[in-house]
Amino acid sequence: MPLLKVEKMNGFYGDIQVLFDISININENEVVSIIGANGAGKSTLLKIISGLMKPKSGIIEFNGERIDTFDSHKIVDKGIVQIPEGRKLFPLLTVKENLEVGAHVTRANKLIQDSLQEVYQLFPILKEREDQLARTLSGGEQQMLAIARGLMAKPCILMFDEPSLGLAPLLVKNVFETIMTIKKQGITVLLVEQNVHHALDLCDRGYVLENGRIVLEGNGKELLTNPEVKRAYLGI
Repeated sequence: MPLLKVEKMNGFYGDIQVLFDISININENEVVSIIGANGAGKSTLLKIISGLMKPKSGIIEFNGERIDTFDSHKIVDKGIVQIPEGRKLFPLLTVKENLEVGAHVTRANKLIQDSLQEVYQLFPILKEREDQLARTLSGGEQQMLAIARGLMAKPCILMFDEPSLGLAPLLVKNVFETIMTIKKQGITVLLVEQNVHHALDLCDRGYVLENGRIVLEGNGKELLTNPEVKRAYLGI
């Protein structure tokens, strides 16, 4: 049984349909990438899984339990956590306070001190900066903080929305290395990313989303060598 199952899900903004009969499966301890152009519906898909938007129709199941009617806070408490595009930190809170906010859910609240030590081990610079305001961090440090805040919620599935956006190439490489480290810790990853080569190179499986529809799926290496993917997304 998949850890997360989305079946024939349709999503709308008002009267405008943006997702059409989306069906994806994510197995435990996989990295699954969703690739596609701007406006394809990738972020909308994550918002619906997170409970920030409600699907018009379809089914979303997590660990065999239907969750598409749940509010977002309940979905986080189940263990599905999103790292939003643009990081969405609390700029006037310190690094440590941002991290503590990440652990406010029931499943994580009693483990704050242990979780802090774990994320500081993964991102030592955050320990050095723990008393600084989030807005004073560099772009790369802010992305580290956003990922660490998500980890504080003790996720079963960590969903990334464009984690490499706006970062220098070396920092992009660090972000994807961090995602692989997170997988090794036993956390399942759903990755939405426009950096197609990186996203498919590290994932176990991937889906290609075009105009709100899944048009291709397969393992990462297969998709990297697919002629349509190479033409449309890799410029080959």
